[in-house]
Amino acid sequence: MIAVIDYGRGNLGSVEKAFRRVGCPAVVTQDPRAVDDAQAVVLPGDGAFHDAMRNLDALGLLPALRRALDGTRPFLGICLGYQLLFSTSEEFGEGRGLDVVPGAVRRLPPGPKIPHMGFYFVHSFYPVVAGSVSTDRTEGGLTQMRVAPEARSDRPEMRVAPEARPLRIAWCQYGIRFAAAIEVGRIYATQFHPEKSQRWGLRMLENFAAIVKDGA
Repeated sequence: MIAVIDYGRGNLGSVEKAFRRVGCPAVVTQDPRAVDDAQAVVLPGDGAFHDAMRNLDALGLLPALRRALDGTRPFLGICLGYQLLFSTSEEFGEGRGLDVVPGAVRRLPPGPKIPHMGFYFVHSFYPVVAGSVSTDRTEGGLTQMRVAPEARSDRPEMRVAPEARPLRIAWCQYGIRFAAAIEVGRIYATQFHPEKSQRWGLRMLENFAAIVKDGA
């Protein structure tokens, strides 16, 4: 069973329905115990970064969410749920995120129309991955990066260890080049909404569901 975390933000019904469509049961929940018991966890979301962090805290979901991000189970962040994985955000003033991946969420610069729309992107902010050093092209056009030591998180238990957890990034161009999706071990996250991106998005969810079923 996949736990879809409900913290009052996001297209929860659409996510649940999409997983059902690809043959993988999912439950929308605010119960930390259900999150702990799930085979995999999904953090969807839209809206404001700091409001989401406050809601997660107020609902008592942060400890279970951090346990879900320890790398032992598949995890999928979607849209705001992706941005929350980074260290900080400047949206409505600087504030802390989950600090899983060192980096900051910044406003898209002036240029193309904002919010960015397409392949079900709907966002005005984007994550800047901090301190990446060596890069190597990998399968599927992803770029593999290792996080420089000086850019590691200040929370040791959430660090992306460069020797053990390479960060793979899929890039998108919209005025600037930004990280549209990441993979860190069993942690996957996308800026766009795969549950609303028709057959390509459903294929992504199907692949995630396969990882969950295989226990990989």
